[in-house]
Amino acid sequence: MKKISGMVLALLLLHTIALCQDDDYIQNPTLGVHFIFNDFKSAQAIRSTSLGAALRNKQFGKVKEMSPGLAINYIHGLSPSFDFTGTLAGSILDYSFKDGTTAGKDNLLLEVDASIRGKMFSNKYVVSPYFQVGVGASKYKGYYGAFIPAGLGLQVNLFDEAFLLINSQYRIGITDKASNHFFYSIGLAGAIGKRKATPKVIPPPPLPPPPPPDSDGDGVIDSLDACPQAKGLAQFQGCPDTDGDGIPDKDDKCPDQRGLERYQGCPIPDTDGDGINDEEDKCPKEKGVARYQGCPVPDRDKDGVNDEEDKCPDLPGVAANNGCPEVSAEVKKRIDVAARNIFFATGSAKLLAKSNKSLDEVAKLMNEDANLKLDVEGHTDNTGKPATNQALSEKRAKAVYDYLNKKGVNADRLRSAGYGQDKPVADNKTAKGRTANRRVELKLHYD
Repeated sequence: MKKISGMVLALLLLHTIALCQDDDYIQNPTLGVHFIFNDFKSAQAIRSTSLGAALRNKQFGKVKEMSPGLAINYIHGLSPSFDFTGTLAGSILDYSFKDGTTAGKDNLLLEVDASIRGKMFSNKYVVSPYFQVGVGASKYKGYYGAFIPAGLGLQVNLFDEAFLLINSQYRIGITDKASNHFFYSIGLAGAIGKRKATPKVIPPPPLPPPPPPDSDGDGVIDSLDACPQAKGLAQFQGCPDTDGDGIPDKDDKCPDQRGLERYQGCPIPDTDGDGINDEEDKCPKEKGVARYQGCPVPDRDKDGVNDEEDKCPDLPGVAANNGCPEVSAEVKKRIDVAARNIFFATGSAKLLAKSNKSLDEVAKLMNEDANLKLDVEGHTDNTGKPATNQALSEKRAKAVYDYLNKKGVNADRLRSAGYGQDKPVADNKTAKGRTANRRVELKLHYD
């Protein structure tokens, strides 16, 4: 029996080698899906007795005693008769190790193998038996094993590189955690790619005739070149476009500047030279700035000081006063006189009646010019505590503020502040100096 098997195997090998010369029938990359059955019972019977005894005693497992599963298979042709094949299979089963111990029930057994298969016939034939042998690895729960798959199979070419594959293997465990078992599969596979065809040697063509002349070497022959003495581009009939704006130099009024066709190849003009082109400039003949779309910074009151620098943009003034009008010397004098005639009760913020005439004069001036604004500043001498003096100066300034407000001067035109003893105008060591330092200052302005 062994001699006959060896002879059959030798004949298969010889026949396979002979067919290896036919490269047109090398199997293209192929992917298949298979139903599988794992038979551990038959393998156990063979291992405990022998193959002959297992056959005689009908100890081979029945289909209902096998564990079903699914597998995917990849085949890549190496020659017309030899292929590489890889398989990933999974089954839910109870697994027993070689020593009889179990690793649990109803868990996933994963097996992966890589094999070489030798076909008796190339893919030129409809039916081709094959043998295969390789190496594999398994995982069941946390256990890993290695095995050798060896077996026989049958490949049937159906149509357009689709195949029926039937396979039977004996998987020999080579580690303690890998058990011997039979592995049966049946499935369909189809080509997923085309192998590159062997290039055919084509004799060189006859030498071409000499090319027509191209004086400037730009790839446009002289007979079709509108600028035969200047290197150019085919899209412009051989003429150059130096600035790359899509307009050939012969039609470009600004050949060294990128421009637009509507301006005959020149850039959009900037008539006023303010850096904003005329198409975006709302004041194209007057220098301006981008934030005003090419127009100058506006000057609403027409006083020569633009609105961004004018503290009184709606009131004509002078540049020296940041665009605001200057308070006349006469008005300043009247205000200063009024300020010197504001009196309070000693140590108090209560205005004395003799202050009313001066404050009424201030209110009159303010109401005559609605644009005027007034700062009321209170000051004291250094008699007493600084904190007390600070509070008193603030209250006195506020008292003047409140009086003027009652006389019709809007609050948004008035501002009051106290500075205590911090800004003396005379020597606090003398009675005269202290009197001068106890004061209210009135400061007119327009901004």
